[in-house]
Amino acid sequence: MKIGDKVRFLSEVGGGIVRGFQGKDIALVEDEDGFEIPMLIKECVVVQTDDYNIPLKSVKKPAPVAEAEEEEPEEEEDKPITYRAPEIRGNDVLNVYLAYVPQDVKAISSTAFDAYLVNDSNYFIDYLYLSAEGKSWTLRSRGTVKPNMKMHLEEFEKGDLNSMEHVAVQLLAYKDDRTFLLKDAVNMELRIDTVKFYKLHTFQPSDFFAEPALIYDIVRDDEAARQVFVSADDIKEALLQKSVSDVPAKVRKKQHKVKNDIVEVDLHINELLDDTTGLGNAEMLNYQLDVFRKTLEEYKDKKGQKIVFIHGKGDGVLRRAILDELKRKYKNYPSQDASFREYGFGATMVTIR
Repeated sequence: MKIGDKVRFLSEVGGGIVRGFQGKDIALVEDEDGFEIPMLIKECVVVQTDDYNIPLKSVKKPAPVAEAEEEEPEEEEDKPITYRAPEIRGNDVLNVYLAYVPQDVKAISSTAFDAYLVNDSNYFIDYLYLSAEGKSWTLRSRGTVKPNMKMHLEEFEKGDLNSMEHVAVQLLAYKDDRTFLLKDAVNMELRIDTVKFYKLHTFQPSDFFAEPALIYDIVRDDEAARQVFVSADDIKEALLQKSVSDVPAKVRKKQHKVKNDIVEVDLHINELLDDTTGLGNAEMLNYQLDVFRKTLEEYKDKKGQKIVFIHGKGDGVLRRAILDELKRKYKNYPSQDASFREYGFGATMVTIR
Protein backbone atom coordinates (compact mmCIF):
# COMPACT_ATOMS: atom_id res chain seq x y z
CA MET A 1 0.00 0.00 0.00
CA LYS A 2 1.33 3.42 -0.93
CA ILE A 3 0.23 7.01 -1.24
CA GLY A 4 -2.23 7.38 -4.11
CA ASP A 5 -3.71 3.86 -3.84
CA LYS A 6 -7.48 3.54 -3.73
CA VAL A 7 -8.65 1.41 -0.78
CA ARG A 8 -11.86 0.01 0.62
CA PHE A 9 -12.55 -0.51 4.34
CA LEU A 10 -13.07 -4.11 5.45
CA SER A 11 -15.09 -3.58 8.64
CA GLU A 12 -17.29 -0.68 7.59
CA VAL A 13 -18.71 1.03 4.53
CA GLY A 14 -16.41 3.48 2.82
CA GLY A 15 -12.95 3.99 1.44
CA GLY A 16 -10.94 6.50 -0.52
CA ILE A 17 -7.45 7.50 -1.59
CA VAL A 18 -4.40 7.00 0.65
CA ARG A 19 -2.87 10.46 1.29
CA GLY A 20 -0.31 9.55 3.92
CA PHE A 21 0.60 7.39 6.92
CA GLN A 22 0.83 7.76 10.70
CA GLY A 23 3.49 5.40 11.98
CA LYS A 24 3.56 1.93 10.48
CA ASP A 25 -0.02 0.87 11.27
CA ILE A 26 -2.28 3.83 10.33
CA ALA A 27 -3.19 5.03 6.85
CA LEU A 28 -4.74 8.46 6.23
CA VAL A 29 -7.56 7.85 3.75
CA GLU A 30 -9.28 10.78 2.00
CA ASP A 31 -12.95 10.04 1.38
CA GLU A 32 -15.12 11.42 -1.42
CA ASP A 33 -15.99 14.47 0.73
CA GLY A 34 -12.35 15.43 1.14
CA PHE A 35 -11.98 14.36 4.77
CA GLU A 36 -8.92 12.39 5.87
CA ILE A 37 -9.86 9.35 7.95
CA PRO A 38 -7.20 7.53 10.01
CA MET A 39 -7.69 3.77 9.52
CA LEU A 40 -5.68 0.69 10.49
CA ILE A 41 -3.78 -0.58 7.46
CA LYS A 42 -5.02 -4.12 8.17
CA GLU A 43 -8.60 -2.82 7.91
CA CYS A 44 -7.99 -1.58 4.33
CA VAL A 45 -7.81 -3.52 1.09
CA VAL A 46 -6.28 -1.97 -2.03
CA VAL A 47 -8.80 -1.99 -4.85
CA GLN A 48 -6.86 0.16 -7.30
CA THR A 49 -3.17 0.98 -7.31
CA ASP A 50 -1.66 4.38 -7.90
CA ASP A 51 -0.51 3.27 -11.34
CA TYR A 52 -4.13 3.32 -12.51
CA ASN A 53 -5.01 6.58 -10.78
CA ILE A 54 -2.45 8.54 -12.76
CA PRO A 55 -4.03 9.83 -15.99
CA LEU A 56 -2.36 8.50 -19.08
CA LYS A 57 -0.70 11.12 -21.27
CA SER A 58 -0.20 10.96 -24.99
CA VAL A 59 3.48 11.01 -25.87
CA LYS A 60 4.27 12.40 -29.31
CA LYS A 61 7.28 10.83 -30.91
CA PRO A 62 9.14 12.43 -33.82
CA ALA A 63 7.77 10.91 -36.99
CA PRO A 64 9.48 10.56 -40.35
CA VAL A 65 8.87 13.63 -42.45
CA ALA A 66 7.13 11.66 -45.18
CA GLU A 67 4.62 10.07 -42.80
CA ALA A 68 4.10 12.93 -40.35
CA GLU A 69 0.93 14.17 -42.03
CA GLU A 70 -0.61 10.70 -42.45
CA GLU A 71 -0.44 9.46 -38.82
CA GLU A 72 -2.91 10.68 -36.22
CA PRO A 73 -2.19 10.60 -32.49
CA GLU A 74 -3.82 7.62 -30.79
CA GLU A 75 -6.60 8.76 -28.53
CA GLU A 76 -6.06 8.08 -24.81
CA GLU A 77 -9.38 6.30 -24.40
CA ASP A 78 -8.50 3.86 -27.17
CA LYS A 79 -5.66 2.40 -25.14
CA PRO A 80 -6.79 -0.75 -23.30
CA ILE A 81 -6.07 -0.85 -19.57
CA THR A 82 -5.95 -4.30 -18.00
CA TYR A 83 -6.85 -4.35 -14.28
CA ARG A 84 -6.08 -7.24 -11.97
CA ALA A 85 -7.55 -7.44 -8.48
CA PRO A 86 -4.86 -6.76 -5.86
CA GLU A 87 -3.76 -9.58 -3.58
CA ILE A 88 -2.58 -9.52 0.02
CA ARG A 89 0.81 -11.04 0.60
CA GLY A 90 0.56 -14.34 2.48
CA ASN A 91 -3.18 -14.77 1.85
CA ASP A 92 -2.93 -17.62 -0.65
CA VAL A 93 -3.79 -19.87 2.29
CA LEU A 94 -7.56 -20.38 2.46
CA ASN A 95 -9.35 -19.07 5.57
CA VAL A 96 -13.15 -18.87 5.53
CA TYR A 97 -15.48 -18.16 8.46
CA LEU A 98 -19.23 -18.11 9.14
CA ALA A 99 -20.07 -15.13 11.36
CA TYR A 100 -23.15 -13.93 13.23
CA VAL A 101 -23.28 -10.28 14.29
CA PRO A 102 -25.96 -8.74 16.55
CA GLN A 103 -27.45 -5.53 15.17
CA ASP A 104 -27.67 -4.07 18.69
CA VAL A 105 -25.32 -5.85 21.08
CA LYS A 106 -26.65 -3.78 23.99
CA ALA A 107 -30.10 -5.34 23.52
CA ILE A 108 -28.92 -8.93 23.12
CA SER A 109 -32.19 -10.42 24.36
CA SER A 110 -34.28 -8.90 21.56
CA THR A 111 -31.98 -7.73 18.76
CA ALA A 112 -31.96 -9.09 15.21
CA PHE A 113 -28.77 -10.57 13.72
CA ASP A 114 -26.83 -10.54 10.46
CA ALA A 115 -25.07 -13.59 9.03
CA TYR A 116 -21.86 -13.18 7.02
CA LEU A 117 -19.41 -15.36 5.14
CA VAL A 118 -15.87 -14.00 5.60
CA ASN A 119 -13.30 -14.76 2.90
CA ASP A 120 -9.86 -14.04 4.36
CA SER A 121 -7.89 -15.16 1.31
CA ASN A 122 -6.80 -14.16 -2.20
CA TYR A 123 -9.31 -16.59 -3.73
CA PHE A 124 -12.80 -16.09 -5.09
CA ILE A 125 -15.28 -18.24 -3.14
CA ASP A 126 -18.46 -19.67 -4.67
CA TYR A 127 -20.69 -20.71 -1.78
CA LEU A 128 -24.01 -22.24 -0.73
CA TYR A 129 -25.41 -21.56 2.74
CA LEU A 130 -28.15 -23.99 3.81
CA SER A 131 -30.19 -25.10 6.82
CA ALA A 132 -31.97 -28.38 7.56
CA GLU A 133 -35.20 -29.49 9.16
CA GLY A 134 -34.73 -33.20 9.72
CA LYS A 135 -33.41 -34.50 6.40
CA SER A 136 -34.87 -31.69 4.28
CA TRP A 137 -32.54 -28.85 3.29
CA THR A 138 -33.34 -25.22 2.48
CA LEU A 139 -31.05 -22.89 0.53
CA ARG A 140 -30.66 -19.66 2.51
CA SER A 141 -28.04 -17.88 0.39
CA ARG A 142 -25.70 -18.45 -2.56
CA GLY A 143 -23.19 -16.34 -4.42
CA THR A 144 -19.54 -15.42 -4.81
CA VAL A 145 -17.35 -13.71 -2.21
CA LYS A 146 -14.48 -11.71 -3.69
CA PRO A 147 -10.94 -12.05 -2.29
CA ASN A 148 -10.38 -10.57 1.17
CA MET A 149 -14.01 -9.52 1.51
CA LYS A 150 -17.09 -10.58 3.46
CA MET A 151 -20.56 -11.31 2.11
CA HIS A 152 -23.84 -10.55 3.91
CA LEU A 153 -25.87 -13.75 3.82
CA GLU A 154 -29.10 -12.81 5.58
CA GLU A 155 -30.79 -10.93 8.40
CA PHE A 156 -32.81 -12.94 10.92
CA GLU A 157 -34.75 -12.52 14.15
CA LYS A 158 -34.59 -14.48 17.41
CA GLY A 159 -37.71 -16.34 16.32
CA ASP A 160 -35.81 -17.82 13.35
CA LEU A 161 -33.17 -19.52 15.52
CA ASN A 162 -35.06 -22.81 15.82
CA SER A 163 -34.65 -23.37 12.09
CA MET A 164 -30.90 -22.67 12.20
CA GLU A 165 -29.56 -25.31 14.59
CA HIS A 166 -28.35 -27.45 11.69
CA VAL A 167 -26.63 -25.54 8.88
CA ALA A 168 -24.16 -26.34 6.13
CA VAL A 169 -21.68 -24.35 4.04
CA GLN A 170 -20.40 -25.62 0.69
CA LEU A 171 -17.41 -23.88 -0.94
CA LEU A 172 -15.37 -23.81 -4.14
CA ALA A 173 -12.23 -21.64 -4.24
CA TYR A 174 -10.52 -20.35 -7.39
CA LYS A 175 -8.89 -17.37 -9.11
CA ASP A 176 -10.34 -16.15 -12.37
CA ASP A 177 -7.57 -13.84 -13.57
CA ARG A 178 -4.32 -15.71 -12.86
CA THR A 179 -2.91 -19.15 -12.13
CA PHE A 180 -3.43 -20.62 -8.66
CA LEU A 181 -2.99 -23.66 -6.46
CA LEU A 182 -6.01 -25.96 -6.43
CA LYS A 183 -8.00 -26.04 -3.18
CA ASP A 184 -10.26 -28.86 -2.02
CA ALA A 185 -14.02 -28.38 -2.26
CA VAL A 186 -15.61 -28.01 1.19
CA ASN A 187 -18.90 -29.38 2.52
CA MET A 188 -19.18 -28.48 6.21
CA GLU A 189 -22.21 -29.25 8.39
CA LEU A 190 -22.40 -27.35 11.68
CA ARG A 191 -24.49 -27.45 14.82
CA ILE A 192 -25.28 -23.85 15.80
CA ASP A 193 -25.76 -23.50 19.55
CA THR A 194 -28.77 -21.19 19.55
CA VAL A 195 -28.50 -20.65 23.32
CA LYS A 196 -25.37 -18.60 22.66
CA PHE A 197 -27.43 -15.94 20.91
CA TYR A 198 -28.91 -14.97 24.28
CA LYS A 199 -25.53 -14.50 26.01
CA LEU A 200 -23.56 -11.29 25.66
CA HIS A 201 -20.14 -12.87 26.28
CA THR A 202 -20.69 -15.17 23.29
CA PHE A 203 -19.91 -12.32 20.88
CA GLN A 204 -16.22 -11.40 20.79
CA PRO A 205 -14.11 -8.73 19.01
CA SER A 206 -12.52 -9.80 15.72
CA ASP A 207 -10.47 -8.41 12.84
CA PHE A 208 -13.46 -8.56 10.49
CA PHE A 209 -16.16 -6.53 12.24
CA ALA A 210 -16.38 -3.34 14.24
CA GLU A 211 -19.01 -5.04 16.42
CA PRO A 212 -18.54 -8.21 18.52
CA ALA A 213 -19.32 -11.37 16.54
CA LEU A 214 -19.86 -15.12 16.96
CA ILE A 215 -17.51 -16.78 14.45
CA TYR A 216 -17.36 -20.41 13.31
CA ASP A 217 -14.36 -21.78 11.38
CA ILE A 218 -15.24 -23.28 8.00
CA VAL A 219 -11.69 -23.48 6.63
CA ARG A 220 -8.55 -22.53 8.55
CA ASP A 221 -5.12 -22.55 6.89
CA ASP A 222 -6.41 -24.71 4.01
CA GLU A 223 -7.86 -27.33 6.41
CA ALA A 224 -11.62 -27.79 6.71
CA ALA A 225 -12.79 -27.37 10.30
CA ARG A 226 -13.46 -30.59 12.20
CA GLN A 227 -16.72 -29.50 13.79
CA VAL A 228 -19.59 -31.49 12.27
CA PHE A 229 -23.29 -31.78 12.97
CA VAL A 230 -24.25 -34.65 15.26
CA SER A 231 -27.94 -35.08 16.00
CA ALA A 232 -29.29 -35.87 19.45
CA ASP A 233 -30.31 -39.32 18.21
CA ASP A 234 -26.75 -39.98 17.00
CA ILE A 235 -25.37 -39.03 20.41
CA LYS A 236 -27.79 -41.32 22.21
CA GLU A 237 -27.10 -44.16 19.82
CA ALA A 238 -23.38 -43.81 20.47
CA LEU A 239 -23.97 -43.83 24.23
CA LEU A 240 -26.15 -46.89 23.97
CA GLN A 241 -23.68 -48.95 21.98
CA LYS A 242 -22.36 -50.28 25.24
CA SER A 243 -25.31 -52.38 26.41
CA VAL A 244 -26.06 -53.83 29.83
CA SER A 245 -24.56 -57.14 28.74
CA ASP A 246 -21.18 -55.41 28.43
CA VAL A 247 -21.10 -54.84 32.21
CA PRO A 248 -19.74 -57.88 34.08
CA ALA A 249 -22.60 -59.78 35.74
CA LYS A 250 -20.73 -60.12 39.03
CA VAL A 251 -21.01 -56.36 39.72
CA ARG A 252 -24.79 -56.10 39.25
CA LYS A 253 -27.15 -55.64 42.18
CA LYS A 254 -30.84 -56.28 42.55
CA GLN A 255 -32.50 -53.59 40.49
CA HIS A 256 -35.97 -53.06 42.01
CA LYS A 257 -38.37 -53.88 44.83
CA VAL A 258 -42.14 -53.68 45.38
CA LYS A 259 -43.61 -51.41 48.08
CA ASN A 260 -47.39 -50.98 48.54
CA ASP A 261 -47.96 -52.42 45.04
CA ILE A 262 -45.62 -49.76 43.62
CA VAL A 263 -42.40 -50.95 42.01
CA GLU A 264 -39.39 -48.96 43.18
CA VAL A 265 -36.25 -48.83 41.06
CA ASP A 266 -33.28 -46.93 42.50
CA LEU A 267 -31.19 -45.74 39.55
CA HIS A 268 -28.31 -44.37 41.62
CA ILE A 269 -25.28 -46.04 40.09
CA ASN A 270 -23.96 -47.22 43.46
CA GLU A 271 -27.31 -48.99 43.98
CA LEU A 272 -27.05 -50.75 40.64
CA LEU A 273 -23.39 -51.73 40.57
CA ASP A 274 -20.94 -52.86 43.23
CA ASP A 275 -17.97 -51.71 41.20
CA THR A 276 -17.80 -48.86 38.66
CA THR A 277 -14.06 -49.09 38.04
CA GLY A 278 -13.26 -48.35 34.41
CA LEU A 279 -16.71 -46.91 33.62
CA GLY A 280 -16.96 -43.32 32.39
CA ASN A 281 -19.90 -40.98 32.95
CA ALA A 282 -21.41 -41.84 29.57
CA GLU A 283 -21.19 -45.59 30.25
CA MET A 284 -22.79 -45.21 33.68
CA LEU A 285 -25.62 -43.11 32.23
CA ASN A 286 -26.06 -45.74 29.53
CA TYR A 287 -26.35 -48.48 32.15
CA GLN A 288 -28.91 -46.49 34.17
CA LEU A 289 -31.05 -45.91 31.06
CA ASP A 290 -30.84 -49.58 30.15
CA VAL A 291 -32.19 -50.50 33.58
CA PHE A 292 -34.99 -47.95 33.07
CA ARG A 293 -35.93 -49.45 29.68
CA LYS A 294 -35.73 -53.07 30.82
CA THR A 295 -37.99 -52.31 33.79
CA LEU A 296 -40.67 -50.80 31.53
CA GLU A 297 -40.34 -53.76 29.18
CA GLU A 298 -40.69 -56.21 32.07
CA TYR A 299 -43.96 -54.64 33.27
CA LYS A 300 -45.43 -53.64 29.88
CA ASP A 301 -48.26 -56.21 30.18
CA LYS A 302 -49.31 -55.10 33.69
CA LYS A 303 -51.72 -52.28 32.86
CA GLY A 304 -52.04 -49.75 35.64
CA GLN A 305 -48.77 -50.76 37.31
CA LYS A 306 -47.03 -47.79 38.92
CA ILE A 307 -43.24 -47.68 38.87
CA VAL A 308 -41.15 -45.13 40.76
CA PHE A 309 -37.70 -44.46 39.32
CA ILE A 310 -35.40 -42.88 41.92
CA HIS A 311 -32.86 -40.80 40.04
CA GLY A 312 -31.87 -38.22 42.65
CA LYS A 313 -31.74 -34.46 42.26
CA GLY A 314 -28.07 -33.97 41.34
CA ASP A 315 -27.48 -31.91 38.19
CA GLY A 316 -30.58 -33.35 36.53
CA VAL A 317 -28.85 -35.23 33.68
CA LEU A 318 -30.44 -38.61 34.43
CA ARG A 319 -33.88 -37.06 35.08
CA ARG A 320 -33.80 -35.19 31.74
CA ALA A 321 -32.70 -38.36 29.94
CA ILE A 322 -35.60 -40.33 31.48
CA LEU A 323 -38.17 -37.65 30.61
CA ASP A 324 -36.82 -37.53 27.05
CA GLU A 325 -37.16 -41.32 26.75
CA LEU A 326 -40.75 -41.13 27.99
CA LYS A 327 -41.56 -38.33 25.54
CA ARG A 328 -40.06 -40.06 22.51
CA LYS A 329 -40.62 -43.80 23.10
CA TYR A 330 -43.32 -44.14 25.75
CA LYS A 331 -45.76 -41.36 24.90
CA ASN A 332 -48.79 -43.31 26.22
CA TYR A 333 -47.22 -43.87 29.67
CA PRO A 334 -48.30 -41.05 32.03
CA SER A 335 -45.54 -39.74 34.29
CA GLN A 336 -45.29 -37.32 37.18
CA ASP A 337 -43.03 -36.38 40.09
CA ALA A 338 -43.23 -39.09 42.75
CA SER A 339 -44.30 -38.34 46.34
CA PHE A 340 -42.26 -35.46 47.65
CA ARG A 341 -42.70 -36.72 51.22
CA GLU A 342 -41.11 -40.06 50.37
CA TYR A 343 -38.63 -39.19 47.65
CA GLY A 344 -38.09 -35.44 47.74
CA PHE A 345 -37.50 -33.97 44.28
CA GLY A 346 -35.50 -36.97 43.13
CA ALA A 347 -37.99 -39.48 41.71
CA THR A 348 -40.40 -39.88 38.78
CA MET A 349 -43.46 -42.16 38.80
CA VAL A 350 -44.54 -43.86 35.57
CA THR A 351 -47.87 -45.66 35.04
CA ILE A 352 -48.02 -48.56 32.57
CA ARG A 353 -50.84 -48.18 30.02
